[in-house]
Amino acid sequence: MHTKKTVTTKALGAIAFPAVVGLLAVNCTGGDLDAADRRFETATRASAGDVALPVTDGVQLVVAPEGNEVRYRIREQLVGLDLPNDAMGATSQVTGGISFDANGKVVPASSKFVVNVATLKSDKDRRDNYVRNRILATDGNPTVELAPTSITGLTGVLPKSGTRKLQLIGNLTVKGVTRPTTWDVDATFDGDRVTGNAATTFTFAEFGLQQPRVPVVLSVADSIKLEYTFSLVSKK
Repeated sequence: MHTKKTVTTKALGAIAFPAVVGLLAVNCTGGDLDAADRRFETATRASAGDVALPVTDGVQLVVAPEGNEVRYRIREQLVGLDLPNDAMGATSQVTGGISFDANGKVVPASSKFVVNVATLKSDKDRRDNYVRNRILATDGNPTVELAPTSITGLTGVLPKSGTRKLQLIGNLTVKGVTRPTTWDVDATFDGDRVTGNAATTFTFAEFGLQQPRVPVVLSVADSIKLEYTFSLVSKK
């Protein structure tokens, strides 16, 4: 007979996540990343709270201090280049976690990932400034959130070893717009740690984001790929 315990969790403040859009080289002024960090902390605290979650033999996995990175990739064709290339930006500022019950099902009430999109960094400062100032307006929207709702590929207690191919369903919120997304996940289980990669794709239009058009870029693909390299540990 199992004893029911109450676990108090922090609704820790997700890919990109579509900040993804910032793939263009355009003229913009620099952003204040220190201020962005402060806005991220404020937004995280505002969306957090102590959530009393009844758990029976469940587990909560939280973002480890190291080993986490969110990236965007999108195909672009620049003026003066013969071939298209993938624009990519990344940030390691990810917080949050995901909870499972004893049957390996997601507990939505205590599952959330938050990404500081104001710190996404590519190989071009002008591109990054365009993302912060024009696309995502990070002064007022410093974070993107992923709220997992379900997962397939797990049954019963989480494994302690081995690899699994999973599919995660979660609500992604970008600049005030929330849409369901599906993530393909390759996970490796090793005791109390789970590592791996997750990816999803969507379009600019799905989140009401304007597809950029500027002279230095001949074309930008409408398909955005978000990737999350994760390292999660069991919360004691």
